[in-house]
Amino acid sequence: MTTTRKNILITGASSGLGRGMAREFASRGRNLALAARRTDRLEELRDELLAAHPGITVAIRALDVNEHDDVFTVFREFDEEFGGLDRVIVNAGLGKGQPLGTGYFHANAQTANTNFLGALAQSEAALELFRPRNAGHLVLISSVSAVRGMPRNLTTYAASKAAVAALGEGMRADLARTGIDVSTILPGFIRSEINEKVKNVPFIVDTETGCRALVKSIEKEPAKAYVPAWPWTPVALAMKVLPLSVVAKIV
Repeated sequence: MTTTRKNILITGASSGLGRGMAREFASRGRNLALAARRTDRLEELRDELLAAHPGITVAIRALDVNEHDDVFTVFREFDEEFGGLDRVIVNAGLGKGQPLGTGYFHANAQTANTNFLGALAQSEAALELFRPRNAGHLVLISSVSAVRGMPRNLTTYAASKAAVAALGEGMRADLARTGIDVSTILPGFIRSEINEKVKNVPFIVDTETGCRALVKSIEKEPAKAYVPAWPWTPVALAMKVLPLSVVAKIV
């Protein structure tokens, strides 16, 4: 049977999928360590969750995952405060980007750094806590766009999320004979602040529906999962074999 993870750390929790997942886990009675850059929004979320679920503990910290030393400090502080973290969800990330060669290297580099190097720092910090205990669940939020190279504004984002997926698989291989579980979650199109201005998105679901599916999947602790499973599991399988010209039209 799957172990119940009581104390859960979520990065990028001030908005979007992180905020939505926090609400879902709170409804399940879990204690939450929430980190993000915007502490005012974290404070609002903490107050909301404690009012709705007075039996849980919610702690918040300011964190920019590009400040790598701070990642280790914040994770250790949360771990000490909660008497041990059971699950870390590596969620913080950026979605901005432009086609390569159009003068927006700075934006693309920021997305690549945040999404991959930030995830690397978070994974290192989490495993430094989990390895001595031989226990814990590390969750990496990738994207269905990681399945293939993506065109236009998604090129760098998709590449960074592919790197996150590969990182997760490598850690899973390394930790296969331990008590530490690693899950790579690849969401399809879920409406959030990162894509709220994007129109005509295929198969998109609202934030609440998407986050409910994310938490349900995470609780199963899969090695890898596309979320929502329908239609993204068959769509992802098709994307792997379809001509790139066809895949490009999906997005």
